[in-house]
Amino acid sequence: MATAVFKTYAPNQLQLLPPSWEEKIDKAHPVRVVDKVIEQLDLTKLYDSYEGGGASAYHPKMLLKAILYAYICNIYSSRKIEEAIKSNIHLIWLCGNLEPDHHTINRFRSHKAAPVLKDIFKQIVLLLAQEGLVSLKEAYVDGTKIEANANRYTFVWGNAIKTNKEKMAKQLDQLWQYAQQVATEELQDTAVVDFTTIDAQKVTETVNTIEEAIKDKAVPKKVRQKLHYVKKNFPDKLQEYEHKEAILDGRNSYSKTDEDATFMRMKEDHMNNGQLKPGYNVQISTNNQIITNYDLFFNPTDTLTLPAHLDSFKQLYDQLPGSVTTDSGYGSEQNYEYLEANDITAYVKYNTFQQEQQGIREKKYPFAAGHLHYNQQQDYYICPMGQHMLNMGTYIRKNESGFEQTITSYGAGNCVGCPLRGVCHKGKGNRVIAVNHNLNRHKQKARELLTSEQGLAQRKQRARDVEAVFGNIKHNKGFRRFLLRGKQQVSTEFGWVAIAHNLSKKAA
Repeated sequence: MATAVFKTYAPNQLQLLPPSWEEKIDKAHPVRVVDKVIEQLDLTKLYDSYEGGGASAYHPKMLLKAILYAYICNIYSSRKIEEAIKSNIHLIWLCGNLEPDHHTINRFRSHKAAPVLKDIFKQIVLLLAQEGLVSLKEAYVDGTKIEANANRYTFVWGNAIKTNKEKMAKQLDQLWQYAQQVATEELQDTAVVDFTTIDAQKVTETVNTIEEAIKDKAVPKKVRQKLHYVKKNFPDKLQEYEHKEAILDGRNSYSKTDEDATFMRMKEDHMNNGQLKPGYNVQISTNNQIITNYDLFFNPTDTLTLPAHLDSFKQLYDQLPGSVTTDSGYGSEQNYEYLEANDITAYVKYNTFQQEQQGIREKKYPFAAGHLHYNQQQDYYICPMGQHMLNMGTYIRKNESGFEQTITSYGAGNCVGCPLRGVCHKGKGNRVIAVNHNLNRHKQKARELLTSEQGLAQRKQRARDVEAVFGNIKHNKGFRRFLLRGKQQVSTEFGWVAIAHNLSKKAA
């Protein structure tokens, strides 16, 4: 039987010449793509953020490369990046054997690089565009919710504040009404007080007026105790509510541990109980699965994000995309108006498009206003029984963003005794429908685009393009929760993720 032969194993043997990390790294390795791309960038703005004097600093180009490659390797923690720089041969080579600690890495990532990160992102996208890997003429837009680094159970709700203020106003009004009953003469010259809105000053002045009026009156002890409680607690509580409402700034909620985070329903709901979690609505534009723009929003729905997202696209590249493709979450009149005004071809579904294509909506709501015949020349609708529904006038309706919609009402002359009344109209009077003609025009235009041959291709590509990017970031890269807090910091954090994703696509 032959004797086994083993290769020499001497881990403690000294080497005459030190090994070269260059020789150990494959020529086509992604780390070389990171090195090559960053070397082509103009980092003047980044260098200018450093002040002269003092001890020497780690080179920002080295830190930029190291963090981006760490993100490509799914390493997001500054401590784990520090550890990898000491043990990963690719990072050792990239850093030139330098070993910055996690404090240095975190300061650079969150502060030094933050103001110029979007410019770095833009430069990389433009480099990829020059190589033909991405086009800025077509944008596939979508959003996803990513959980914030915030406590899920320390929240502030706008509706709760509104309800509490209404209760306080009601209690103050009851005390005022009582005082007017027992001290009519003392309060007869007092101006009418409106408690629709209250603040700390109004509460204090009202309680002082009531106390002065009833000071010599025989009133129950509970009334005086309540006045004392209101005077002591309401002003401070109202000031607290004002502070919270300023933070809310139109939102309905925020987390006490990250005041920029809004409570949203997440797809990653492991308890399957519809739990709301603090998070951010991340919007991206992609082309060929490369991110061309990213933004963060407080509001959980996508409807109100599109104009601002495309405005930032224009600010970034001095141009808007020629076409935009989205899902039905963006199909609003305001968005259609924006796209039309900027001459952008809109492959944008509206919320009932899919049901219309499958014939579900017509079967479920056969007498809906959208299925009634409209005589455009004489401006009337025809009800299911053939009766003319005449124009009753128009009015303006504002949505939550302040956008004005023109609504036209059409009413039937007589619905009494109609055999279809139970299924066509269940109200007491004659049927009245509200129609947004401008939105209907946009829907017809969108319908024609979406059902065209090019529209079908755009819709298929959207699913392969932008949705695949979110799938890669969340599931392959494991990025489901932010590490930093505050919108500015979180936006910077996602910027690193976006750049790393784009470099990965180039290296693939």
